[in-house]
Amino acid sequence: MIQKKVCILGPTGVGKTSLIKQFVEGIFSEKYKTTIGVKIDKKHLSNGDLDVQLLLWDLEGIDRYCGFNPRYLRGASACIIVVDQTRSQSLLEGMEIYELAKDHYPDIPAFFVINKTDLPASWHWSEEELEAYIAKFSSVIKTSAKTGENVENLFSTIAYW
Repeated sequence: MIQKKVCILGPTGVGKTSLIKQFVEGIFSEKYKTTIGVKIDKKHLSNGDLDVQLLLWDLEGIDRYCGFNPRYLRGASACIIVVDQTRSQSLLEGMEIYELAKDHYPDIPAFFVINKTDLPASWHWSEEELEAYIAKFSSVIKTSAKTGENVENLFSTIAYW
């Protein structure tokens, strides 16, 4: 069995913990609880040929005033940068977090997740902007932790990357 450490990064309140809960437990809660430090969950996946255990490191929300400890990324097979499509500021903060992560660990594949697709978007990208973002990341995926849209697809893609 292969173990893969995956770090989930993003601004406060974008749904990082909710994505993990949806994937690991199949549940969604409207209650908001701030993650402090890091919480680690794991889930075993098998596609017949390959068994993978994902170690999901849910890092506390990152903002301009408190950054994150880049040492959390040590040994990671991938990182996920999560933004909230209902808050345009989260896109800017997500890109800053991406740059910080890449400054310390440039070889870790980064997956860009636009979460909360069950709600109306507060910002829209032009084709040029979208292509520029896609070029930086290994993959760009739109998800909804609430409905489960693309959540399994996101983590399966990373597991078998």
